[in-house]
Amino acid sequence: MNAKEYLEQAYRLDQRIDSKLMQVSALRSMVEKRASIIRKDPIQHSLNETLQEDVIIKIVDMERETDAEIDRLVDLKREISRMIGMIDDPELQVLLELRYLNYLKWSEIADKMHCTDNNIFKMHRRALEKMEEMIGRDEIG
Repeated sequence: MNAKEYLEQAYRLDQRIDSKLMQVSALRSMVEKRASIIRKDPIQHSLNETLQEDVIIKIVDMERETDAEIDRLVDLKREISRMIGMIDDPELQVLLELRYLNYLKWSEIADKMHCTDNNIFKMHRRALEKMEEMIGRDEIG
């Protein structure tokens, strides 16, 4: 894994967590809809309750998975932060943190660091080179 792939892991995991949270929200919506149907149709009551219970079980399972992924994300961000902290240039550290831990866009990073986009890209290349050196020395992990 190269430096950029290593640093982008947190963003990808964060996206997966967001996706799971959206899925849980959709399932919760289904439960609410089914609950209103149950109240309106007493004949289908027990069948609908069973279906509703199944959906609730799925929600609980997805919430557990999401909690585990959030724990992984926290650990991963801590590890990435530690690695970024090993870079000997504070400006490069800030750049990497803004990009890979705060997920800012390049233009936002340039504004915060009072640099041009081109300077940010040059600094980013330097920072990735330093991270690659650490990977080469097997300091990651």
